[in-house]
Amino acid sequence: MKPQPKMRYAGAFAVLLALLAVLFVWNVNSGSLHLSVREVAQILLTHSGDNAVIVWEIRLPRIFAAILLGGALSVSGFLLQTFFANPIAGPFVLGISSGAKLTVALTMIGALSCGRVLGSAVMITAAFAGAMLSMGFVLLIAQRVRQMPLLVVSGVMIGYICSAVTDFVITFAEDSNIVNLHNWSMGSFSGISWDNIRVMTPVVLVSLVCVFLLSKPIGAYQLGEGYARSMGVNIAAFRVVLILLSSVLSACVAAFAGPISFVGIAVPHLAKSLFGTAKPILMIPACFLGGAGFCLLCDLIARTVFAPTELSISTVTALFGAPVVIYIMVHRKSSRG
Repeated sequence: MKPQPKMRYAGAFAVLLALLAVLFVWNVNSGSLHLSVREVAQILLTHSGDNAVIVWEIRLPRIFAAILLGGALSVSGFLLQTFFANPIAGPFVLGISSGAKLTVALTMIGALSCGRVLGSAVMITAAFAGAMLSMGFVLLIAQRVRQMPLLVVSGVMIGYICSAVTDFVITFAEDSNIVNLHNWSMGSFSGISWDNIRVMTPVVLVSLVCVFLLSKPIGAYQLGEGYARSMGVNIAAFRVVLILLSSVLSACVAAFAGPISFVGIAVPHLAKSLFGTAKPILMIPACFLGGAGFCLLCDLIARTVFAPTELSISTVTALFGAPVVIYIMVHRKSSRG
């Protein structure tokens, strides 16, 4: 790499890390009860104080969930964009998140009707099954439909169908926890516990390590299947692994936070614009940091703008992410023209 790109990459990572640090502090301090930086620092150091429970049991788990799941969703979107060679491919648009949401909702309602509480591992497994089912439908359609716009429309329709069925079963479910279930179905980081963090952390981190180890094959695949084959990449196996990793990451998000829209599309594009490259070895950590910061910002807005009323996280991510998607589509159209 030339000195100038190196400086740009270092500066871009510095910006992402600085924004993440600022948003971390801001999220800890903000909420229905505002805490000063000094008070928060004292609570973090001593684990004691009048508001220690708020910081340690409510805000910190939620912040770490936004970081982990936001980063996972962004990396999942990057993998799908690589797989389909299109910047508007993503877990939400292709219906993968909605499929995961449906199977988790059905599993949760079934367990609650029997008086049982699901463990985090069961929820991730259910979400993964739904994500794979939705992805299977998308891949079947992809074999018949070669045009990406029609494939995206098909994915959106799959997402609508899954969301409609989910809303139907949630509406007619009878349980005292139905309000929490409804909030989850709209997308939310609320209610995350340290037990959830202990389960999602190894799943996300192991998946990220696997994705990072695929940096070289992903870079070759970005240049075309023919070039990837000439570099010794087993295309069939590579695509299966790509889909599995993307589904695991998006399933983990759906299991704990429900469906979150546009992060998987918007953040990878913003990261590419910031770094000026699409090299996987840079984009994978950049997408993770960008997704973490993006979700921290959106969750902060969701919690505080209309406090004590809380918006769903997808409402805010759509507000910021949808314009990015529109720009991508318009830019692609103008560049082709």
